[in-house]
Amino acid sequence: MKITCLDYKTADMQILLHHVYEYKKGLRSLVLHTMNSKEKDKTEELLIRKGINYFLHTVNENKINVFFGKEECIQIILSFGEKSLSHFSDEEDFILGIMLGYDRTLQYERYMKRKGIVTPITNSRQVG
Repeated sequence: MKITCLDYKTADMQILLHHVYEYKKGLRSLVLHTMNSKEKDKTEELLIRKGINYFLHTVNENKINVFFGKEECIQIILSFGEKSLSHFSDEEDFILGIMLGYDRTLQYERYMKRKGIVTPITNSRQVG
């Protein structure tokens, strides 16, 4: 299938191209982009042509999740198994958020909330 410039005019493809740009500039180690499954072939062609590691996960008949980035990040995502993001364990969710570059403090708070960890620090003490 020959891809032309017109094939990249959809909003999904424009956003994907921006994510590719950010990845290539070193701003991201891993990207997660949810898009219309009709764009799957064009997406794969682009990532292969650019030499970018990727993994596609079907969300439903209309949507796919496109993970792409550093090989190590893709390997970690693949190690979680083929399950939806909503079925990730608390630890998998935390790791994914960190790899995607989300704010660390917010990820710590999210993890603690998911785990039900409530430990107010009123007194600190030095250990050791």
